[in-house]
Amino acid sequence: MKLIKAKEKDIPLIQDLAKRSWEDAYAEILSQEQMKYMLETMYSETEISDHLKNPNYHYYLVFDEVLNVFDGFLGYENHYEDKTTKLHRIYLVPESKGKGLGKKTLEFLNEKVEESGDNRIILNVNKYNSAQKFYESQGYKIYDEGVFDIGNGYVMDDYLMEISLYNS
Repeated sequence: MKLIKAKEKDIPLIQDLAKRSWEDAYAEILSQEQMKYMLETMYSETEISDHLKNPNYHYYLVFDEVLNVFDGFLGYENHYEDKTTKLHRIYLVPESKGKGLGKKTLEFLNEKVEESGDNRIILNVNKYNSAQKFYESQGYKIYDEGVFDIGNGYVMDDYLMEISLYNS
């Protein structure tokens, strides 16, 4: 497995990986209409392009060198808050789960965050998403929860999680 820095040309690939992973991750959590709305807004070409232009926002593609396929992606923003990186997006397609890629991707993120000078990572996870248990297994703790209006009458009902990487 290797992580490849995404570029503008990779936007359609990111959109495809998001759709494939969301259809699995959120099938029993979100309505088809909400999922469609969120994918169209959060993963629009304009939205991702704007992220790629932000020097603190990074996308990496998860690539399986053995099978020669892309398994998912990572999106995070350094300096989101003081000494804090926000993990905005980490998704793997269903057929890649159970291969240790999520753990390796988070280890990669930890290295990148430390290189940036940040020492804390935060993320939001849907309260009904099984990924919460995965994050806890990697040392993340719930520090709050929130309901966030995302437009069109939809909300995200999330746990806010964090991990401290080192003391500074």
